[in-house]
Amino acid sequence: MTRNAPDNARESVTVRVPAKVNVQLAVGGRRPDGFHDLANVFLAVGLHDEVTVTPADTLTLTCTGPDADQVPLDESNLAARAALALAARHGREANVHLHIAKDIPVAGGMAGGSADAAAALLACDTLWGTGTSRDELLTLCAELGSDVPFSLVGGAALGRGRGELLEPLAVGGTFHWVFAVADGGLSTPAVYKECDRLRDASGRGATTADIPDPEPSPALLDALRTGDATALAAALENDLQAAALSLRPSLAATLAAGTDAGALAALVSGSGPTTAFLVSDAEAAERVAAALRASGTCRTARATAGPAPGATVVTGG
Repeated sequence: MTRNAPDNARESVTVRVPAKVNVQLAVGGRRPDGFHDLANVFLAVGLHDEVTVTPADTLTLTCTGPDADQVPLDESNLAARAALALAARHGREANVHLHIAKDIPVAGGMAGGSADAAAALLACDTLWGTGTSRDELLTLCAELGSDVPFSLVGGAALGRGRGELLEPLAVGGTFHWVFAVADGGLSTPAVYKECDRLRDASGRGATTADIPDPEPSPALLDALRTGDATALAAALENDLQAAALSLRPSLAATLAAGTDAGALAALVSGSGPTTAFLVSDAEAAERVAAALRASGTCRTARATAGPAPGATVVTGG
């Protein structure tokens, strides 16, 4: 497959979809099936991918944007799998060209691949006029991956199970963030495996018999509800952070650089290696982003805010 832009001469639908940050990621013990129950508090933020679907003779995929060469262009891509799943649900062929315009960091712990899957589902449903209900779309999302349902919904939500069982959360204001993008990615399964290894090495154990069921932090939920950035900073939590730092020790220097520049709090975003910095306002975000870019500890840094809407049709709807 090629990485050319899509053919805009034909009817098309474009969907914009946000990145996410995990303001809390509480990880339970390893289950017998190898997965972990989560209490995963998602916040959608204003870094977006756009997925454009156009009728085609067969399913094809292209990608442009930062690190597009790292995005698979075959049926292993979650966006392609989403188109195939929706087509199968409605007894039709997935004869579309999918073009992904990347702006969410690739393999960065911000659910870029999951976002593309949610966008592809909504875009294909709109293009085909298949009228899939919201509940059906969310079911397909959950079958594709744990983070995909939230990418469709956006805003803020508590994810349970593997993260796919969502409860919308109230947010009382805008939270300003800076995201520092690292070179290369981190494998999410590898980070979970390292989390289990560290827990075993500590003597705690790593299974559901050893680790309490994960629960959301009442203080964190209250900070979201009231829009209190200082309180949210005090409550941020990521049980995968130690594992991400173990696999990528250089992230510690990035976290320190952002904190030294005035961030209210710093944490690894999800499984990493992107690091997230909560700041007081937009001016502080630009200042911390500039300091991070100058620090030499990351490839680049981006300022944005949340919550952001979930997957949204922007053209062709």
